[in-house]
Amino acid sequence: MDQLVVQNITKRYSNHVALSEVSLTVPHQSIFGLLGPNGAGKTTLIRIINQIIDADEGTILINGEKLSPHHIGVIGYLPEERGLYKKLKVGEQLIYLARLRGLSKSDALVRIKYWIDKFEIKDWWSKKIEDLSKGMAQKIQFISTVLHEPKLIILDEPFSGFDPVNANLIRDEILALRDKGSTIIFSTHRMETVEELCDHIALINKSKKILEGQKKEVKAKFKTNTFIVEHKGDFSLDGENYERIHQRNLEDNYLETLVRIKSDRNANQLIQDLIGSTEIHGFREKVPSMNDIFIQLVNGGSDE
Repeated sequence: MDQLVVQNITKRYSNHVALSEVSLTVPHQSIFGLLGPNGAGKTTLIRIINQIIDADEGTILINGEKLSPHHIGVIGYLPEERGLYKKLKVGEQLIYLARLRGLSKSDALVRIKYWIDKFEIKDWWSKKIEDLSKGMAQKIQFISTVLHEPKLIILDEPFSGFDPVNANLIRDEILALRDKGSTIIFSTHRMETVEELCDHIALINKSKKILEGQKKEVKAKFKTNTFIVEHKGDFSLDGENYERIHQRNLEDNYLETLVRIKSDRNANQLIQDLIGSTEIHGFREKVPSMNDIFIQLVNGGSDE
């Protein structure tokens, strides 16, 4: 069963439509990238899922059940605008937030100990939040998000404020949580993170969903039958079947040429046509990155 199903969600503010009939499906135990430019509607959708605000139209299902107040206990939410109490000490903060999520004090202490040992932050226990660096506070916020072992974890720009070492630490924890059974939705502008972590993606632009699917299938859909050839010695190709898009010089008199197949020829035939006129040292298909696809759709409009 899918972890989360969003059906025709619409949200309006006065004369502004924040979401327009958005539907998407988040598979169980997946890492799902919720993508889109600023103002697209991502945060509005996240707030509706978290029952912070209500949708005007549409339905949300969690594990096949209509979204209701008791689902708060199965969701962990890390907002982009972090919400820690600055005057509280770290230990007090974590216990308080764990109790809000329904944990007993004894259970909370056991789980908090696990995480502070894992993140090697035992000496932070009595520090006030306001005395922590941004990155340190981010760690506490992340721990508070996952303490109650939620089955659905929603992370809004989870790597904001982290240096590369701690970003890698959080990345590894996200993967571990997925492997233990959690489903993770994260909203981010970092396309390299999407490439690395996401199984599935959805792209929202101007209040509408314009793309959704498995990441590998999305990337395959946007292939342009273009190949990168590394070679020594220039070549010419039949203009009816091929287009030479770009060429650049590499070290030691090698060249890199971007070639698009215009006809029904395939990669093997392209290689055969190249062999007679140049010395090939590398050949691979140019697969579009998520950043390429994002820019193409946001700047060029909907693909649907």
